[in-house]
Amino acid sequence: MTDPVKFAVIELDMHHITKQNVWLTFIASIVLLFAYYLTFGWPEHFSISSILLNIVLFVVLYVALIVLHEICHLIGFVLFGRVPLSSLKYGLNLKLGVAYATTTELLPNYVMRKALLLPFWVTGVIPVIIGFAIENVAVVLGGAWLIAGAIGDFAMYTALLKYPKNCLVKDDEKFPRLHLYSLKPLETTKKDTTL
Repeated sequence: MTDPVKFAVIELDMHHITKQNVWLTFIASIVLLFAYYLTFGWPEHFSISSILLNIVLFVVLYVALIVLHEICHLIGFVLFGRVPLSSLKYGLNLKLGVAYATTTELLPNYVMRKALLLPFWVTGVIPVIIGFAIENVAVVLGGAWLIAGAIGDFAMYTALLKYPKNCLVKDDEKFPRLHLYSLKPLETTKKDTTL
């Protein structure tokens, strides 16, 4: 078998992604809170205890969903890419202020794209639906923040759409970047992409 040849790198500009995340968090929160109160109306009365309870619930849920977001990437690598459990890595990059989940295995582009978007559905969309179903604003807001939190995953997903679906993708273990490989020589080399 031919050794893979690296031909491109997709790297996130974390400063840009952070700004986008802040704006999207604000917009998603306003839109979903507005939809929530259109659906269920304003509470007849507010109490300090109910407000504090919702704040605590939101914070706990938000932290749990961030952890679950990264676990969903690992599940995606195993479920869609059939990678061995021994290839999975999970941790925190304190320098960048982000949690990460990765595999040491090369994955086909179309598999990586599925693994990138799995957390959006599980930790963003589903909690919003559950929040509406149980009429809990804290759960809706937690889902809204995780929908916005998937902005980096969407940026990488969009960048991967420009490349062949069967090219191989290696998730960087230290930085928010993807390395792209081909098993056959390419006629033209695509330039590195920074998002």
